[in-house]
Amino acid sequence: MDTTQLIYIVFSAVIMIALIVDLGLLSKKNSIITLRAALLQTCFWVLLSCAFCAFIWYENGKDDAIQYISAYLLEWSLSIDNIFVFIIIFSFFKVQPINYSRVLLMGVLMAIVFRIIFITIGSELVARFDWIMYVFGAFLLYTGFKLFIAKEGEEFDPEDNWAFRFMKKFLRTTNLESEGKFFMRIDNKTYLTRLAMVVIMLGLIDIVFAIDSIPAVFSIIPDPNDKLLIYSSNIFAVLGLRSLFFLLQGAANRFGYLQHGIAVVLLFIGAKMLIEKWMHIPVWASLMVIVVCIGGSIMYSVFNTEESADVDKKENI
Repeated sequence: MDTTQLIYIVFSAVIMIALIVDLGLLSKKNSIITLRAALLQTCFWVLLSCAFCAFIWYENGKDDAIQYISAYLLEWSLSIDNIFVFIIIFSFFKVQPINYSRVLLMGVLMAIVFRIIFITIGSELVARFDWIMYVFGAFLLYTGFKLFIAKEGEEFDPEDNWAFRFMKKFLRTTNLESEGKFFMRIDNKTYLTRLAMVVIMLGLIDIVFAIDSIPAVFSIIPDPNDKLLIYSSNIFAVLGLRSLFFLLQGAANRFGYLQHGIAVVLLFIGAKMLIEKWMHIPVWASLMVIVVCIGGSIMYSVFNTEESADVDKKENI
């Protein structure tokens, strides 16, 4: 058994055990996840990801470990943007808090399947066509610029989204109260409930996010033969989405400048992919840019929110 096979086996075993622990011990069916539980689950997934990084360092060396943790942090930071969209979707469909956990779990599992498909296709394209990296780079530059100049009040509207319109046009749906069910029988016909629509929408929306994040991760791990590092960093980041949702749902309005930090990261990565042939930027430099941009934008958002709140208090006195 070679090192790659061993890492695949360990990765698969860790994911299976972690899901069992998460579902069996950290999450109870039809229960509302508290802030404390969400914090514990988030720490659980982050620490597990770091432990897997240490295992990669031990088996494959420092370079692969740095590539893994850089890709993980990139995907994790991009996933935060998903969270805010999820919050809007849950609010739009009036999902009851008691159903949050299982709906998110199904959405996350769908996202993992889509990520695996996209990574497989992306790796094949990169292996066959060298110029595809320039296409990825140009696309990320466009996405980063568009995100950076987006208006502060502009937010995701589920009713205008293509996924919602697709479901309403081609699927049989109902807005009747389903009491937590995904399907309802009405006049001998099966209808998708609002809860099922949310699950489908979460999965379809993740396709859009994957179109951004998968090309981005190839800037960190350009070798298509290193699919294991890409798979593991993506899947660990996606698995942490559910707990991150519960941790951030009450503080979504405190991260107003996060999209600018994400935009700068995408702009940097896009430029890196375009100039890589003439100027090699080491992975550790990419890691520092990700940490500084995402961490800095979060800190500035929190500081600016607190400062605005203090000004409002003084004006009301």
